[in-house]
Amino acid sequence: MLALVLGAVVVALVRTFSLSYEAAAASAIAGQLRAFGQAAQARPAGESLRTFAYRFLRTHPIGAGDAVVVALTGQGRVVTGRYGPLVADPAVAAWFATPPTRTVHLAATVGGVPVEVVGAPLRSGGRPVGTYVAAADLSPYVAERGDVLALALAEAAVALVAGVTSAFFLLRRLLRTVGRVTETAGQIGGGALDRRLRDEGDYAADEVGELAQTFDVMLDRLDTAMTAQRRLLSDVSHQLRTPLTIARGHLEVLGRTGVDDPASVRDALEVVIDELDHMGGLVERLLMLGRAMEPDLLELAPLALVPFLAEVHDAAAVLAPDRVRLDAVPDLTMAADANMLRGALLNLVDNAVRATTTGQLVVLGARREPGGRVRFSVEDAGPGIPASQREAALRRFARPGARDAGGSGLGLAIAKAVALAHGGAIEIDQSPTLGGARVSLVLAGAEPPAGSPSGGPSGGAGRASGVRGGDRQAARTAGGA
Repeated sequence: MLALVLGAVVVALVRTFSLSYEAAAASAIAGQLRAFGQAAQARPAGESLRTFAYRFLRTHPIGAGDAVVVALTGQGRVVTGRYGPLVADPAVAAWFATPPTRTVHLAATVGGVPVEVVGAPLRSGGRPVGTYVAAADLSPYVAERGDVLALALAEAAVALVAGVTSAFFLLRRLLRTVGRVTETAGQIGGGALDRRLRDEGDYAADEVGELAQTFDVMLDRLDTAMTAQRRLLSDVSHQLRTPLTIARGHLEVLGRTGVDDPASVRDALEVVIDELDHMGGLVERLLMLGRAMEPDLLELAPLALVPFLAEVHDAAAVLAPDRVRLDAVPDLTMAADANMLRGALLNLVDNAVRATTTGQLVVLGARREPGGRVRFSVEDAGPGIPASQREAALRRFARPGARDAGGSGLGLAIAKAVALAHGGAIEIDQSPTLGGARVSLVLAGAEPPAGSPSGGPSGGAGRASGVRGGDRQAARTAGGA
């Protein structure tokens, strides 16, 4: 393709050069013809056209190799220069026999010499009286055209070699990287999940390097996801194994001792049902965690904080009557998934209730922060979470320093997933008022409602009067999280 393009360029260049010097020669001849016509009209009275032509050609020299023939009807020809081959040319001879009706241009080879020929009629009194024929030698231009052609071909050859060579090395490097991507993908498909392109050198500073870097980032994310999936399956199997073992053990004991003792049957059924409820709650929380970890499943809608937190507080009151208090709530509206956010806050409240004892408060609240963010917080008066254990507490099934034995270790993990799904974050620190732990969900996108530009706290105004059935069920499900 490059050779075809360069060839077309060379042909166009030579063709343009040829047309340019042919046009220059024709323009020079036309200038001579105009000078001859003007001088013929201004010749002295009584001077014949033949005499004038002879005098004009003597006083107006022409270039070497050029020729001029003035053929006058019935008066012969006046010639100058190399007119012999020109007169012998059949096309020119026809003009001498019958003058052309208009000026004619002709590029031809006369006597083996390339020439530009112009023939024009001579008129006197409105009637043709002869033919003016002039020829310009194009040999110097043809030689120059040969030099131009040779130079253009040489430049095209250099450009072709440079283009093909550079394309060869470029494509070789690109295809080598693509080959590495293919080879690495094949190795990963065979189970070598730790293979990366960066193991074979630095990334190139071009689009292919960006491709390799993006490929490695994708592999890192896939590896992380698969590792997390394996860890989750391992954790879930470990968490479910204990209640299943307990239920199976009680049923086996019941089978060996018989079912005649109603008290033994009742005790065994209570234990089995309790363990099944525990497993059901664990499965529900795992489903909530999985949904929270998929931001595409969020159902964002405008959420007014005052009635929302009032409903959450009423639902949380089921977990610990008279111990869960709702703090001041700003009168704001934000885009959020109400169900997911409610579940996360109920899990945090349940964790706080389990970490405290009778008489110790748990406070649920929210406040607006700079930048339009909203901080939902749950504080308690319990022992708190040491700074060294806060990061570990956010992992699934991790329960560092937990005071109760009935939790699953998913509450903080669910809250973290919900915060991340909303583009926010979770923070754990010490409560400045109660002295225990304070867990906060920091979310963005809050706006004050119409007519309340300040978005100041409302002190919990607008609280619902009753507890909805769905919130009671959510509070029960959150238990043990």
